[in-house]
Amino acid sequence: MIGLNYELEQREAAGNPVRVGLVGAGQMGTDVVATTKMMKGVRVVVTADIDLERAISAYTIAQIPGDVAIVSTAAQADEAVAAGKLVATQDYRVVADMKTVQVMLEATGVPEIGARAALRAARTGQDLAMMNVETDITVGPILHWYARQKGVRYALAAGDEPAACKELYDLAVAMGFTVVAAGKGKNNPLNRHASPADPAIQKEAARRGLSPNMLVEFVDGSKTMIEMAAVSNATGLIPDVRGMHGPTTDRDHLNQTFALKEDGGVLNRIGVVDYGIGRVAPGVFLIVRTDHPRLREAMVLRDMGKGPYYTLFRPFHLCSIEVPLTCAMLGIRKQSNMVPLDRLVSEVFAVAKRDLHPGDTLDAIGGTAYYSLIDTYENAKAECLLPIGLAKGARVIRPVKMDTPITCADVEIQPSTVFQLRQLQEQWFEQKIGQAELLAALDALASD
Repeated sequence: MIGLNYELEQREAAGNPVRVGLVGAGQMGTDVVATTKMMKGVRVVVTADIDLERAISAYTIAQIPGDVAIVSTAAQADEAVAAGKLVATQDYRVVADMKTVQVMLEATGVPEIGARAALRAARTGQDLAMMNVETDITVGPILHWYARQKGVRYALAAGDEPAACKELYDLAVAMGFTVVAAGKGKNNPLNRHASPADPAIQKEAARRGLSPNMLVEFVDGSKTMIEMAAVSNATGLIPDVRGMHGPTTDRDHLNQTFALKEDGGVLNRIGVVDYGIGRVAPGVFLIVRTDHPRLREAMVLRDMGKGPYYTLFRPFHLCSIEVPLTCAMLGIRKQSNMVPLDRLVSEVFAVAKRDLHPGDTLDAIGGTAYYSLIDTYENAKAECLLPIGLAKGARVIRPVKMDTPITCADVEIQPSTVFQLRQLQEQWFEQKIGQAELLAALDALASD
């Protein structure tokens, strides 16, 4: 993103800022609106949220002055933007159908809405900036493919841990290092069975301005699994073991912890994703190595240690605050900072938090029914494990013991856009569907 500030200044001077349509005006989405208030060359021109008051208040909290037009159609929204008004709506379809929006920013965290919004926006001709990592790890490859067919770009948003890891990964690979491990720090004590009904969780969530479910998603480890799966699916790095190792460590010992076992570390192989618990968060890291004697000497002179393992550490990730930079990259340079490969490398699947019984309905990520673990896509597929992006609303039809992975045979999955996308993606992976037929099917879904 070097030099992007100058390009943003030029767009501001020309009176032609990158126009962003925001879907999801929760804590993260509102942060984005506030950030664009302080930036040059990029503007959020419309906000959408199922809670209309949140969509409206995002502008107030961001201290952006102006009349807010409440609209129900894309035509009304485009007219209001042209008149210099701020726009708010309850319907994501309004944003995705707008002609004045250049970049659709999806920030709901809901796989179903993320999938629908991305398809519809790509069909309209909007670039896709995804804060919705949950959607990405479920159907990211096929959404990226569809965006390319429509002549637009797909990108995971800067600032969250996946994109921050990818930034280090690209740097290391460009310099010729061997990547041993990519990871993040987890800043909440791990409790797989955390519940949003726990008074302690509710109190802490209120203190941090989060919903209890969002906090539980962090505490039970689900969010960490999701984030590192996104890194895996964008780089080809894999989890070393199911659920990753997650050792207790700190910044100064990362290159000792995430080393091969024969070298005193925890890893069985190199080229993995993982996470550390302890004094690592809120940073992300890359463990690299080189066996070139001259470079080993150079690393010593640069206070990086004697090797062969070295730590590249980014001590911060400004989730939501860095996001507009992705929108600017898409709108100005026509570049994505992070995209999934044309396949899934890792899968995140549901594991029962408690004994589940026939007739139970699975709730959302961060709820009471399940937590999440990561494994390779091949392993998860062989065991028919339930992807978390398809779990919400599924009805249990067979008993599942606590701490047992939930399989697709244990539940009835509710029909949905993300489920249909997932089925098409599987056919695409297995080359059971031609490109013309796939494009037609995606166009039909985008029109719903």
